[in-house]
Amino acid sequence: MAHQHSPRFLQVVNDAKKRIRETNVDEVKRKLDRGEKFTLVDVREESEFAKDHLPGAIHLGKGIIERDIEERVLDLNAALVLYCGGGFRSALAADNLQKMGYTNVLSMDGGIRVWREKGFPLTK
Repeated sequence: MAHQHSPRFLQVVNDAKKRIRETNVDEVKRKLDRGEKFTLVDVREESEFAKDHLPGAIHLGKGIIERDIEERVLDLNAALVLYCGGGFRSALAADNLQKMGYTNVLSMDGGIRVWREKGFPLTK
């Protein structure tokens, strides 16, 4: 069951979504299956990532991504796909990365929740 978010949080997320580009779970799965070159970033909490995550994902939690992204991804034009539990934290993180100069950032709408529902592979 999806978490019930507060109206003010949703307002901030919806504002960010006006400025970012989103993709969906099926498109990310196709990109992975085709072997496309991009960095998949899990922005959930460390404990969530430890439980399971998408194959090949790196972890840069929402709380630290802005601080640490430049150590992990030097190229401001690198293809990045961010995901979280449902697509809200990843939208906020994508908005901030764009403000930092990253030009090719996507947020995966539906997050790992929809990925799981579709039975797509996960790693621990």
